[in-house]
Amino acid sequence: MRMFHIIEKYKDSGVTKPKRATNGSAGYDLASIEDITINPKEIKMIPTGLKVSIPTNEVLLVFPRSSLALKKSLTMANNVGVIDADYFNNPNNEGHIMVPLINLGDEAVTVLKGERIAQGIFIEYLKTVDDKTPTIQRIGGFGSSDKTK
Repeated sequence: MRMFHIIEKYKDSGVTKPKRATNGSAGYDLASIEDITINPKEIKMIPTGLKVSIPTNEVLLVFPRSSLALKKSLTMANNVGVIDADYFNNPNNEGHIMVPLINLGDEAVTVLKGERIAQGIFIEYLKTVDDKTPTIQRIGGFGSSDKTK
C-alpha cells in the first residue's frame, strides 16, 4: 500500500504528511522540516522528515516545484529524485526523503520550515527486460543502490 510516514527523528517536529494541492494535481507537495540557508552555487540536502512505503512495482519520482527556480533561483541538483520501494526503512537513514537543492543565484537563500520545495509523483513501471530478478538487498540510504548485500 502506498503511504507516507514520518521518520522517527522528526516524530515530534510538526511534520505533516504530503497532499495534492488540487483534485487535478499529480504530485504530492514535499516541504522542508527545517530552516536551511543555501549559499550561491552550494548544494544542501533538505530534510522532509518523511519516508514512503510503496508497492514493489512503483517508484516515487521527485521533481522541483516550478516556483522554486522562478522565486528563489533554486532547483534540484539531481533534476529528478528516484525513491525506490526498497529505500523504505533502510538501515542507514530509515528511508528519509531528502531533496538536494542547488542555489543558482548570486545571493544566499533560506528555505523555511514548512516551505514546499518539491513534488512527488507515484509511477507504476515494468520491472524487468528479462526473467532475472536481482537477489541483493539495499543496505544504505541516499545514493546507495551500489551499496548492497
